[in-house]
Amino acid sequence: MNILHLKYAVEVEKTRSINKAAQNLYMGQPNLSRAIKDLEETLGITIFNRTTRGMFVTPQGEEFLQHAKKILSQIEEIEAMYNQEKNAKQKFSISVPRTGYIGYAFSSFAKDIDITKPIEFFYRETNSARAINNILHADYNLGIIRYAENHHKNFKNFLGDKGLVYEVISEFTYNIAISKNHPLSEKEEIELSDLDDFIEIAYADPFVPSMPFNEVKKEELPDNINKRILVFERASAIELLNTVHGAFLRVYPNENEIQGQGLIQKLCKSNKRVYRDVLIYRNDYQLSPLDIQFIDKVKQFKNN
Repeated sequence: MNILHLKYAVEVEKTRSINKAAQNLYMGQPNLSRAIKDLEETLGITIFNRTTRGMFVTPQGEEFLQHAKKILSQIEEIEAMYNQEKNAKQKFSISVPRTGYIGYAFSSFAKDIDITKPIEFFYRETNSARAINNILHADYNLGIIRYAENHHKNFKNFLGDKGLVYEVISEFTYNIAISKNHPLSEKEEIELSDLDDFIEIAYADPFVPSMPFNEVKKEELPDNINKRILVFERASAIELLNTVHGAFLRVYPNENEIQGQGLIQKLCKSNKRVYRDVLIYRNDYQLSPLDIQFIDKVKQFKNN
């Protein structure tokens, strides 16, 4: 295993395709395939699941790639110490919940960046556990995590133990997103009981510190909904709302993305649970001007 192998694996993860990665790396596809296979055999793990839809990272592969990215980042930092041009690179990294308003804030933020200078941005949508882990172990500088208000003590204690600062960005109760053809589309307001016979689109990886996953899952994905499609990506969730009859999704209030996809939102006043979006970063980290600029954008877009 060498540095090139690490770069190869990271590029395959980024493109989810051996062919595209090989093109980006200016090498032959058979050579890249062989290098990845040799790397897996050397480590004794499977980094990627190969499917007809592309290359997908395994849990063991995700752990390996976190270390690989950290090593590559450290190498880059060493090189940057002796390269003035690299020192000028604009860097930004954040993990966020799967929600539209933060995505729009990031797009607006990126649009205003000075493109005459080198840029390296990392923007990842994931759950709270991975957002925290990315800061602690994968050299991400910022994270935004989402959790129910009644779990605030769990997160406060956990973040403090990990040496992370937190700041509440937004507090809200979910609305219900449905298609315009949904059987409930004519109702002015939806009750939770109205949803019992319909299919919920939900994210499959809820997390609360110091609570067993089964307990968290039962609380965040209650048993009164017995028809559920679990996903990991926001784009998939939005697409399913348009294609699965009777599907619904809990969403941040007034998501512009929902209207843009031809969907509608309904109030659900019987839903009393309050959620928080919380900014986190290491207590020894000094926010950069880029960080502050992005945070200001998020606060602006949360009210749109």
